[in-house]
Amino acid sequence: MLSKQIYDQLKLLGLIVLSLFLSLLLVLGSGFSGKSQEPDIVLGMSAAFTGASRSLGIELYRGSMAYIEDINRQGGINGKQIVIQAYDDGYNPTRAIQNSIKLIENDDVFLLFDYVGTPTVTRVLPLLKNYSDRQTYLFFPFTGAQPQREAPYEQFAFNLRASYRQETEGLVDNFVKINRRRIAVFYQIDAYGRSGWDGVRRSLAKYGLSIVGEATYRRGTSYSQSLRRQVDILRAANPDAVISIGSYGACAALIRDARDAGWNVPIANISFVGSESLLNLLLETGVKTGIDYTTNLINSQVVPSYNDISLPGVSDYRALMDQYNPMPPRDLSSAGYKPLRYSFVSLEGFLNAKLLVAILKMMGDKVDKARLRQAVEKVKNLDLGINAPVSFSAFRNQGLNNVYYTTVEQGQFVPLDRWERWAK
Repeated sequence: MLSKQIYDQLKLLGLIVLSLFLSLLLVLGSGFSGKSQEPDIVLGMSAAFTGASRSLGIELYRGSMAYIEDINRQGGINGKQIVIQAYDDGYNPTRAIQNSIKLIENDDVFLLFDYVGTPTVTRVLPLLKNYSDRQTYLFFPFTGAQPQREAPYEQFAFNLRASYRQETEGLVDNFVKINRRRIAVFYQIDAYGRSGWDGVRRSLAKYGLSIVGEATYRRGTSYSQSLRRQVDILRAANPDAVISIGSYGACAALIRDARDAGWNVPIANISFVGSESLLNLLLETGVKTGIDYTTNLINSQVVPSYNDISLPGVSDYRALMDQYNPMPPRDLSSAGYKPLRYSFVSLEGFLNAKLLVAILKMMGDKVDKARLRQAVEKVKNLDLGINAPVSFSAFRNQGLNNVYYTTVEQGQFVPLDRWERWAK
């Protein structure tokens, strides 16, 4: 009887030990098979996920994550998963600085990625210089401003998109060609707006022309606010066209108030505006008022049309956006925001991620910060599937120069091929 008792106790003890051993195996995972879990490649992102410009941060993130999700499901980069650690800055420079310090010091991110906006990026650039010993770079910010393209900060940033100078030069050149030489400017009164304003000024100077009128607004202005005063200021200058350098809420408000006042002058916006968000606001108001607010509307873009499925990069973008429909993390979700199925902004985010993955793959088995710049400079005539080869060098930190032009037909942006319709 005693021996059976001892036997039962030993049996129970054996079962406990076996259970503990199996639990340990589950916790350690591949550790017992001789394999180690590869650390993630963490990208740090600070952008507007709330506020009047929230669509820009949300859609840029969604486009990048559509591509990254697909790469991760294929095994990532040498077994490493790509993760975006994102923080909301609300398009506020101070918060962007705070987020960047947190990303660099606390999160120890591999690189900074997909930042949104000139006023935020220009304030972060000095940080990159201060943290140069950590070899932290900013990749593909959503801004065409000059500071990250010129000394002393160009060595810390890499750009994919064309610059605001190239966008505004193209708009001015096309307006002048159709004899619309009197150009006024509406712009956000900060580093972003002044960058675009300077681009218009430089472009007009080529023709011996000057800006005939200008009006400004404060960053964070929403669509619900009246911009009739700015309309009156611009209209008094009697321009042939207006070039706007702003975000979608304020620029849509200017268009709305101009058309309500019976002023149908051509109004052009540059890529940062967020074309679909601007258009949706105008279309919704048009349904209520019976007014077409989309006439004589021109937007420049830095990526091709997301409807041009003849381009394999665009076809892939649409397929992956539909397949994964990525959304920001719950803590960055913006109440009441309706995601856009496709947009120029999310397409740009998609291409940003596609280029970054190509660069990481160029590094081979060893993906480390110290070899990032060397890998970027290897990019020569890289095809992202948009019929616009991307190249970098030791003296070139911008991959693309293409500028595309669009206008609105039947409630959507379409490529603009004939400017003659606005000839004066």
